Amino acid sequence: MILINLLPHREERRQRRKKTFYAGLGLAAAFGVALGALWYLVLQQLISTQQERNAYLTAEIRKLETQIKDIATLKAEIESLKARQQAVEDLQTDRNIPVYLLNELVKQTPEGVYLTAIKQNEQVVSVTGIAQTNERVSEFLRNTAYSSEWLEKPELVEIKAANVTTANREQKRLFDFSIRVTLKRPPTSADKSALPGAARASAPASPAAPKQL
Repeated sequence: MILINLLPHREERRQRRKKTFYAGLGLAAAFGVALGALWYLVLQQLISTQQERNAYLTAEIRKLETQIKDIATLKAEIESLKARQQAVEDLQTDRNIPVYLLNELVKQTPEGVYLTAIKQNEQVVSVTGIAQTNERVSEFLRNTAYSSEWLEKPELVEIKAANVTTANREQKRLFDFSIRVTLKRPPTSADKSALPGAARASAPASPAAPKQL
């Protein structure tokens, strides 16, 4: 017996293909939506993590800013204390400078030179005296220029010959002179702490008794 299919098989096959296509399209759309949702969740997680990091960094920056302000305040207090210490040291030094000055003049004054007057105006010291010869005055200038720890930059203001009558009523030819020297500032405590060995080596000796004033 011969069987003949009189149903529209082509139409049925077309309908099956269409259903398969729509089913595949639906699956693809569902997969795309699921993938987009997953990517959105990942992005949200990344954003949340980054926000937490940003919040942590902001908090740490605020802590550092507070510490920096505290450090700046401490530095200002330290500088203020250093300035007060320096002022006290300057007052102490200024009180002792006349003693050091007289002692230094005694040490640097050569034989044959006699000082008659000493005047200090801030860091400039004016010295007048009598010398037996010009060479003695030159030696005095060299001593204050190269051998003194407290005096520097000597300058001869005036020198002139003078006849002096001695106790035996003898006429003696001497030289009146006047010089200016600059008083060195002693090293501060900061300098001494930076160079302790050099500061101790350059510290002036205790004043001795004047010999030619």
